[in-house]
Amino acid sequence: MRIGVCVELGEVADPPAGLDYIEPRVSSLLMCDKDDEDFAPVASAVQTATIKPEAVNCFFPGSLPNVGPEVNPIALDAWVSITCRRAAAVGVGIIVFGSGGSRRVPDGFSRDKACDQIIDNLKRYGPIAAESGVTIALESLNSANCNFITTVDESADIVRSVNHPNIRVLADTFHMACDGEEPGSIGRAGDLIVHVHCAEADGRGPLGTVGEDQRPYFRALKDVGYDGRISLECNWKDLPAQLASGIAELQTQWQTA
Repeated sequence: MRIGVCVELGEVADPPAGLDYIEPRVSSLLMCDKDDEDFAPVASAVQTATIKPEAVNCFFPGSLPNVGPEVNPIALDAWVSITCRRAAAVGVGIIVFGSGGSRRVPDGFSRDKACDQIIDNLKRYGPIAAESGVTIALESLNSANCNFITTVDESADIVRSVNHPNIRVLADTFHMACDGEEPGSIGRAGDLIVHVHCAEADGRGPLGTVGEDQRPYFRALKDVGYDGRISLECNWKDLPAQLASGIAELQTQWQTA
């Protein structure tokens, strides 16, 4: 298991023991709305960084909808192409597709149509991701954050419909815990899961902040053979002070699950 934290490049000046990677936002690291010349200094900074990115999140801006009446496949595919190419260039292997603003179903719009749209989009994104050797991980968000794809089961059903090896599932214990989603959905997703986020549901702090036990989720992950990356995606009150203890608690809960 590799442990990471969702922060921007350079935000962790002195990485604590047990931290293997960082997971920045697409907009800040890959700068997909900028030219390659603007991106070049960031790419150079990654090469000399003490702790490097292995995943990125917040794939799409809200201004680039994946569902609804204003979907623009040409613009979407161009964004995906730039993201995947630049991710590969800096050693990032996982692109997290949460992006609640981009996939929120507009009022009055057919949810069945939205589902067809997201599947069609992901069917196009899969080959683009494969060309760069990266994987897009579809993340379910809790129902307060988004009104579409709010369970791991939904994510897995969509990914099965897409049926492409570079389109997979992310399990987020924070979103699952917020909605009371049972660990069984992890078991049903099985080896479709390629990435994990975690945080406590109460306040979205790192594990150990209020003492939530997330071992049932970790046990389910171990039962399906997961041993990949887990990123702490948290609201930090004092990142330098909290990060080491958050990593230690995650390690403890994983080991004792």
